[in-house]
Amino acid sequence: MLTLHTAELLLPGHGLMPLPGGAVAVRGREIAALGTPADLAGRFPGARVRRWPGLLTPGLVNPWGPELLEGAYHPDPREAAELGTEPLTGAALDVLALTGTRWGGSARRGVQRMLAHGTVAVAGTLERPFARDAADRSGLARRQRSAAPPGPVSLDPLAGRTAPGPEVFAAARLSEGAPAAFAVFDVLGPGGAAPGADPCAALAARGAGRCVATVLGGRLVHRRR
Repeated sequence: MLTLHTAELLLPGHGLMPLPGGAVAVRGREIAALGTPADLAGRFPGARVRRWPGLLTPGLVNPWGPELLEGAYHPDPREAAELGTEPLTGAALDVLALTGTRWGGSARRGVQRMLAHGTVAVAGTLERPFARDAADRSGLARRQRSAAPPGPVSLDPLAGRTAPGPEVFAAARLSEGAPAAFAVFDVLGPGGAAPGADPCAALAARGAGRCVATVLGGRLVHRRR
């Protein structure tokens, strides 16, 4: 089944000005076409249409794959009263005496939290099977890196950035035949991009926590409620 994803702005590739009223047609796991909503609706009559507010971009790369999936514990919601909701590291992690089962659950929750930040790929070598399994089963791509990036580890791939550089995006650009891996971010609402402002700068300012939807392998894997 073919799906049209439409947004207020479309960023076909890093360094390009966002296109107003962009749309992406997805067939299976690949992008079938890009264009305006009207053009694609005419080309693909009967397609399912999903309308999203904000900026549609290529999906993001989180540079801290091992740190977040192997070196941090993501509490189960049922543990929130005792452990909170943020990832635990260092001394807070040492006292938990985690079993393999709990590590596996943590990695799966960590992946879901990444997806909720527009992440479609992680960088860094995952050494532990539970982390590799969680990433692979979700469809997250895995990438090598030469060294851990500077700055604090964060679920937000845009953390600490004044602008999203090309290394932030998992794909160089959205194009026909490319894997359908993209995200939509709320940068246009109250406190978002002012009229005439650069939506990419607004994306960096607001962060990936404003992710509205994430599509990975052609599947809608996150939708903000």
